[in-house]
Amino acid sequence: MILTVTLNTALDLTYGVPELVPHASHRVSEMSERPGGKGLNVARVLSALGHRTVVTGFAGGATGAVLRELLADLSPQEPTDPGAGSPDAPHVPEPGTAPAATAPATTAPAPVTDALVTVAGNTRRTIAVVDRATGDTTQLNEPGPLVTADEWAALLGRYEELLAGADAVALCGSLPPGIHVGAYAELVRSARTAGVPVLLDTSGEPLRRGIAARPDLIKPNADELAQLTGSREPMRATRDARRRGAHGVIASLGPDGMLAVTPDGIWQAAPPARVPGNPTGAGDSAVAGLLSGLVEGLSWPDRLRRAVALSTATVLSPTAGDFDRAAYEELLPRVGIEEHAPAAR
Repeated sequence: MILTVTLNTALDLTYGVPELVPHASHRVSEMSERPGGKGLNVARVLSALGHRTVVTGFAGGATGAVLRELLADLSPQEPTDPGAGSPDAPHVPEPGTAPAATAPATTAPAPVTDALVTVAGNTRRTIAVVDRATGDTTQLNEPGPLVTADEWAALLGRYEELLAGADAVALCGSLPPGIHVGAYAELVRSARTAGVPVLLDTSGEPLRRGIAARPDLIKPNADELAQLTGSREPMRATRDARRRGAHGVIASLGPDGMLAVTPDGIWQAAPPARVPGNPTGAGDSAVAGLLSGLVEGLSWPDRLRRAVALSTATVLSPTAGDFDRAAYEELLPRVGIEEHAPAAR
């Protein structure tokens, strides 16, 4: 089982309009809603890849109730105990026999189990308005609910229980009001104590504090990496971030792919070509690729191929935040890998 933690969940609303004009009234031509927040996006992609996933974090109020109803729709099967193992997980190869990154057989979606903690406040909404004439998206993000000390304590207890059955954990997204800035550092330390590999995907001061707790992986984008290190040169900034405490740093370079600085080596992975489309959720799909590759025992180059192929296929998807499976399977063997050094220092 893979555990994802989304402290600031959201109900994602997307409105499509023929053309977005300032100061004008608009008729919405299409509308969708789904459970959102970075960790829930990661879970949705993991499910599509056949990995059983448990999601925790906070949800509350009428918006939280809708989010949980939509989350239940991702798991038509009766969920099992969230802390149990994952007998139906994809086959993990023996060490040294990691499969090549060829197009995988299509797998049935795996269950996504709701282990969210209920809070008194109302879960936030994020509203994306898509201009169909240009393809541009305008994003409006509400603040999250105020989380109390008792609600945070309940989350910590739930998290400790879930770690016992987790093969890996992803800590994703922003912090809601009321949660202290060192929260992710606390969650990283708990995962390390439990012996569970942990990936941290956040930004700003929560990332700065969290990286000092020595997560196994962080996945900043170029702006987040520059904010952390003060450098916009990818190799220098990525090496610097690793020296600050992370065992491995996977830097998202947008349409240019990813740069990985790890204890085993340094690689850059790039899609075969730049693609047009909506990048919403592309980073979350990359996290799903990295985590699934980790628990399946893939080599670093093959994990990166999967992450870049999923990220690019998300940009190509007609639905923001989902990935185009046909594009993913076509892209996977075509992702380029360049090794920069035999090992990170």
